[in-house]
Amino acid sequence: MAAAQDGPKLLWNQDNVKDVAESIGISLAEEPLRLLTQDVEYRIGQVIVEALRFMRAANRTTLTVQDVSQALKVLDVEPLYGYESTRPLRYGEASLGPGQPLFYLDDEEVDFEKLINAPLPKVPRDMSFTAHWLAVEGVQPSIPQNPTTAEASSKDLLPKGPGTNPAIQALSGGDNVSFRPAVKHVISKELVLYFDKIQTAIMDDDPDEEKTRLRAAALASVRADPGLHQLLPYFVNFITNMVTHRLDDLFVLRGMMELAEALIQNPHLFLDPYASALSAPVLTCLMSRKLGSGPGADDPSGTDAVQDQYRLREMAASLLGTIARKYSKTNALLRPKLTRTCLKQFLDPTKPPPVLFGAISGLSAAGGPDSVRVLVLPNLKSFDAAILQPLREKGEASTVEFEALVGGIMKAIDTLVNGVAVSNGVNGVDMSRDAVQVSEFIGPTIGLRVSRQSNPQLNRAILEVRHLE
Repeated sequence: MAAAQDGPKLLWNQDNVKDVAESIGISLAEEPLRLLTQDVEYRIGQVIVEALRFMRAANRTTLTVQDVSQALKVLDVEPLYGYESTRPLRYGEASLGPGQPLFYLDDEEVDFEKLINAPLPKVPRDMSFTAHWLAVEGVQPSIPQNPTTAEASSKDLLPKGPGTNPAIQALSGGDNVSFRPAVKHVISKELVLYFDKIQTAIMDDDPDEEKTRLRAAALASVRADPGLHQLLPYFVNFITNMVTHRLDDLFVLRGMMELAEALIQNPHLFLDPYASALSAPVLTCLMSRKLGSGPGADDPSGTDAVQDQYRLREMAASLLGTIARKYSKTNALLRPKLTRTCLKQFLDPTKPPPVLFGAISGLSAAGGPDSVRVLVLPNLKSFDAAILQPLREKGEASTVEFEALVGGIMKAIDTLVNGVAVSNGVNGVDMSRDAVQVSEFIGPTIGLRVSRQSNPQLNRAILEVRHLE
């Protein structure tokens, strides 16, 4: 009878459960302690059984850490962290009294002085998967994945040339190059010369009339020439590099956007595989914190420089919209990805007004009226309180940025009636009542601008969004 009252004999030590409970400030009586220990024993057995199933499924006879981790995932238990290591764990032993050893993980002591002064390790490369040709027309390429000759192992890849594009220099037959393609890309010297001439013409910032005509002719040639397929990767790489390294030069950035627009408008080029790569520099020009080098000697106040920035962002937004519309059929994830990127920047209150202007312009251009209706309008009231009103209170110093940002938002809102038909255009509608409701929904700043337009269709389009779930 006494054995039956005590219950089944437990394999798990109750002292372990008691120590854990006391470490978090819980004191357990004998009966709750016994029941809790019994539950812990059952749960551990359940994890071991699931882990053994994974071990047998892998045709192994040794239980590994990965088996236990998979078992915890199957049982919907948060996995353990920090115990899977490439080095063997060292256990230390401490004595709590006669016959009461306590084992613990012997952590390595780190000297902070040495740790701070130690050189930083190299940044590891991101994990990626790639494919390569084992043989091309019966010839094995000399690449690291499949070395074949002693020449491949002794090839000198150190930079030697001046600052010329290494890929173009290699393809043109230069002797002193820092890069040689594994599989030779057949390209004529005429195309290499054409590429160099286009580069020179676009990068020449001489205001001379002859140079201006040459730049226009170069862009017109890229816009209409049917034989530029082989130069497409070099044009995309050139645009990306220039935008990345010349953010302080508005002339170069505008030239790169014009070149990208010319490539997109060329009806003979198949740009679908390069749409994502081409959208990256466009997003940079659209939402970079600072474009250009600031005010110059001719414009000490910097007003012209700021206006040039916003014109460049408007051009980038238009280009982003063209990319999203033209290549979304072959790349289903392109348009949502561009819209999500712009929305993330627009909803970040720490971003400066130029970035917010680029974000709302890109969001409207890439996502269209539907993105404005679903993503922008419900967030405008909080945006008004967090961004627009503090910006307006700063005074004349931020007038240009405030007007540009409000103008960008209004341009996006106007697409609701320009691009989508609006229902219920009733004559004699109470404009004052609609204006009050619009202001309550999207905030007083934008609501005032909308009411000034006296457009009942626009008011109705905005108010219809309130009923969207």
